[in-house]
Amino acid sequence: MLPHTQSMTSPLPSIFSPKLPIYPSKSIFNYKPRFDHPKSSRKSWLLQPLRCSVSLAPEPTHLQSNTTTNSNKPSPAEISRTILELSSVGTFSTAAQDTWPLGVGVRFAVDPEGAPIICLSASHQHFASDKRSSLNVQLEQCGLRTTQCTIQGSLHRPDDQIVLKKIQSLWEKRFGEKADHDFIHVLDVERVLQMDNFMEDGVWVTSSDYKLANADPLRDFAEHLVQEINTNNREDVLRFCNVFVDSDVQVSEAKMVWVDRLGFDIHMYSPQNEVFEVRIPFPREVNNEKGAKSSFNGMSQTAWEVEKNYHTLEFEKVKQLKKIASKVH
Repeated sequence: MLPHTQSMTSPLPSIFSPKLPIYPSKSIFNYKPRFDHPKSSRKSWLLQPLRCSVSLAPEPTHLQSNTTTNSNKPSPAEISRTILELSSVGTFSTAAQDTWPLGVGVRFAVDPEGAPIICLSASHQHFASDKRSSLNVQLEQCGLRTTQCTIQGSLHRPDDQIVLKKIQSLWEKRFGEKADHDFIHVLDVERVLQMDNFMEDGVWVTSSDYKLANADPLRDFAEHLVQEINTNNREDVLRFCNVFVDSDVQVSEAKMVWVDRLGFDIHMYSPQNEVFEVRIPFPREVNNEKGAKSSFNGMSQTAWEVEKNYHTLEFEKVKQLKKIASKVH
């Protein structure tokens, strides 16, 4: 049951207000409206402007600090840390003895500061002849977007036995097998290039910002949650585009791409096979799966009320979209 109807003179809470009711997380996948008639007893919600900004054109490559310019999206440093935590394979590259760059697929673990731990085989030891190396890691997000980061740094072998044992422990924890200490190398991070998707400009992240950043707390269940929402809550995702987004694009289909502690990304498909990406923030930051589901339920309820004209709302919708493709094959 929703709270009783509020008097006309009392202030109405915003969707971004801490007073927003939290709905049970189990309802996210069997969502039903909480009332069936506009005269039913309920509590009206008032939407404030959505603080959502998505650039129409990619930003130029540049150095950026850990504090992102868009507070509704994790910083490039945080995204990079998340990519490395969720991945275990990448392309390791370095300049060979003849200065001709060479790359090879490797497995890697990550130390507490985000430095990749690489175990090179005996036949690949020549890769360590030039300490300047890079590791490219890609993360496919629900088959809709491939975000990636490239670590540039200096390769070294740990000499301290205590440090070496800790590194071996991290490797065994990730892969369930012991690493030969003769082949273990650590890539000291000097800078990171983070890219949201293929064919998009990247953002350079400094070493200090990368090391200070934390991986997203929703990372371990984000893919499963998005896939389940796209399967069981497609109408809600499409409703988000119609209610929260203001554009001339006719949306025939919508899919959630990824979810993190600050919000989620949606791909909107037009009848002309154009694809646009939009960022929609959560009412407040979430730190676990229950919080993410509760926020989604609350936003779904609000969007349903608006669509059914159960109350009129005036708010600033999201107006900026990022076009990511012209054709869908």
